[in-house]
Amino acid sequence: MARTIKKEQLATNTKLFDLEAPLIAKKCLPGQFVILRIDEQGERIPLTIADYNRENGIITIVVQEVGKSTYQLGKLEVGDEILDLIGPLGNPSEIENFGTVICVGGGVGIAPIYPIARALKEKGNRIISIIGARSKDLLFWEQKVKEVSDELLITTDDGSYRRKGVVTEPLKEILEREKIDRVIAIGPPIMMKFVAKTTQPFKVKTIVSLNPIMVDGTGMCGACRCSVGGKTKFACVDGPEFDAHLVDFDLLMNRLKVYLDEEKNALERYQGK
Repeated sequence: MARTIKKEQLATNTKLFDLEAPLIAKKCLPGQFVILRIDEQGERIPLTIADYNRENGIITIVVQEVGKSTYQLGKLEVGDEILDLIGPLGNPSEIENFGTVICVGGGVGIAPIYPIARALKEKGNRIISIIGARSKDLLFWEQKVKEVSDELLITTDDGSYRRKGVVTEPLKEILEREKIDRVIAIGPPIMMKFVAKTTQPFKVKTIVSLNPIMVDGTGMCGACRCSVGGKTKFACVDGPEFDAHLVDFDLLMNRLKVYLDEEKNALERYQGK
């Protein structure tokens, strides 16, 4: 079991939890994730570790309420316990001194991009961060990302805060103005697809963190399979980070739609509709 020791509303439908998990906090690295199950009837939910404190034995997760399980998770309060919490899972991010790195976080993807940007900054990279959301009320961690960035750009789809538009617009402008050594993007699959399309003509190595349907997190069930460079990969053990220019994003997005009807029905039953 893992006890919740902090809960914070970060944005509309987006909540932060600090969890007491000393063994995971001791070993986890940027880019890795955990799988949790709230109770015996619960779905297994993969969540990227957004932050960690090795001394206090705490890991931070950020949850966007989009389905029955994440809504149920969002209702937990400080002191409540989660039945299962396993991790750290997946391969950590590649952290080296690349030079100038652009870190792109979209929506709830702002949370997992933060520890990566911080680790890259500590390694001596110059960090340009671009974070974006549909509107101002969905943005969070502006100050945290700013503290680990040499330059921070913010976009909102509806123009309710900072620049109106999507993250690929300032990304393209930066690529046109200066040499970039690496781009890392985490967010909705459609965002990561267009980040890859934006960087490809500039031949800049681009890394994305995939979020397919996942069950066991150990490579045995095959639910998280995706196509990378024409080969089948399992996001849980081969990833979750992959070369963006090799990912079949259309296949990934089609697989994410497979259980949409079941997810909608489960949420409606949970909400008593």
